Amino acid sequence: MKKITITFPDNSSIELDNEIRPITLLSHFKEDPKKILAVKVNNEVCSLDGPVNVSSYIEPVLSDTKEGAAIYRRSLCFILGAAAHNLYPDAHLLVGHSLGYGYYYTLNTGAPLTTAQIMSLKKEMERIAEEDLVIENEVVSYAQACNLFESLGLVETRKQLNYRCPSRIQINTIGKFSDMYFGPLVPSTSYLKVFDLMPYHEGFLLRFPKHTDPSKLTAFEDQPKLFEIYRRYKEWGKRLNITSAASLNQIIHDRKVNDFINITETLQTKCISDIAEQIQKKETARVVLIAGPSSSGKTTTSKKLALQLQSLGYTPKVISLDSYYRGRKDTPKDENGNYDYECLEALNVELLNENLVDMFNGKEIKLPSYDFHEGVSFFKGDTMRLEENDILVMEGIHGLNDKLTPLVPAEKKFKIYLSALTQLNLDDHNRIATSDNRLIRRIVRDSQFRGKSAADTISMWDNVQKGERLHIFPFQNNADAMLNTALDYEIPVLKVYADPLLRCVTPMQEQYAEASRLLSFLNNFSTIPATAVPNQSIIREFIGGSAFKY
Repeated sequence: MKKITITFPDNSSIELDNEIRPITLLSHFKEDPKKILAVKVNNEVCSLDGPVNVSSYIEPVLSDTKEGAAIYRRSLCFILGAAAHNLYPDAHLLVGHSLGYGYYYTLNTGAPLTTAQIMSLKKEMERIAEEDLVIENEVVSYAQACNLFESLGLVETRKQLNYRCPSRIQINTIGKFSDMYFGPLVPSTSYLKVFDLMPYHEGFLLRFPKHTDPSKLTAFEDQPKLFEIYRRYKEWGKRLNITSAASLNQIIHDRKVNDFINITETLQTKCISDIAEQIQKKETARVVLIAGPSSSGKTTTSKKLALQLQSLGYTPKVISLDSYYRGRKDTPKDENGNYDYECLEALNVELLNENLVDMFNGKEIKLPSYDFHEGVSFFKGDTMRLEENDILVMEGIHGLNDKLTPLVPAEKKFKIYLSALTQLNLDDHNRIATSDNRLIRRIVRDSQFRGKSAADTISMWDNVQKGERLHIFPFQNNADAMLNTALDYEIPVLKVYADPLLRCVTPMQEQYAEASRLLSFLNNFSTIPATAVPNQSIIREFIGGSAFKY
């Protein structure tokens, strides 16, 4: 008889004759069982009620971790879908983008959504949570799944099965509501106690806690400029009838994707042109500051904006903030004793401001350089002077923070915030995270140009996001303009590069869980060859072959 061995984090182990479900093993972990939302089985995140039938190393996934928060949020979205189906079975519930610690939803009932309706949804979610209903996970045949999603009115979910056609489909079910399985959920609804529904614009926000404190909700911080950018792109997607992975897959299948690529690129170029005109209208602007999170396309955007400014009669001059690093010996260290190159104090802010003020006063300055290998600042003889029609362009993570340029009057600055906000969803109820889009960009670029493996990029991504939360996101509402740098055809292009890289991450590596999740995500998309990508596209910054020099 085949035996399997289960090993736990304290190195204890048990031997079994048959498969086992992790939910029966909670007593083997030192953590509070109420905080365990799932488990990692050989570095893959799995639900508590899924069978384990091979020898495995099992560790808990806690509610105050990144993986635990993702499971909690996904499960909340699922019971919201069930609540909407119970109360408004003929209405169309559609998930949008994230806003603060929440997801924006609309519910098309044929009339404007009222606060009373939103509160009824909340009460139904609370009822479902209180009843501690089991969230069933089962496998059905392809034909069963097609019939099920048609009967539930899940149009995009059903359409996706035209392009993702396994013989067996995994689904989750509560009562009479079912949805496609996109990742582990909590085993029952009683885990889902901390949430709120808040009216917002034409819809509402499903609010959830931060993963660092899963016991309570944080105060809501509105981001009206970012929401407006997203709303415009969402309306654009609706007009083109391309709002999901399924609808994108359909135009790829129908060989109509080249027109969509041209339309998408043209829209982005127009948005950059509009920002250039905004800069022109602010006649006193002498420096353009561009900021955005990692892999938001800052470099290419800077170059494309420079072309638009040239067409308006400006002569753009670029200052690299990297040249203003103080030097390794003067760089602060983080809590782990590592050099913190992302904090503002790592830059020679005094010299930067002195240089800017001198140039605005017509003086020529000596530009510093920085040797990243030696970790020292030096001068190699480069100089710069601003003529009458010259305008400075600077991109970097601190661009929107006025502490970077305290000596520069506000009227001389024009600030731009970049974010890769895809308006596509996976289907009606499952969104595409902006951070996933950027991480896949980063994995591809790091492999193409920096010789890094997917595991290398994934391993440092948490620190990258920490820096973004500290140094970028708090200042995004300071921007004079915002630009969405996502291109809705890019994931099928990036998939060609990212898929083989992610498949090289082994179950022996701790990054395997994230690699597996990203592979599952990419599996929802058909592919587009790189030859279809224009040579001035932002995507070229990540895959190579750009007309721009970096």
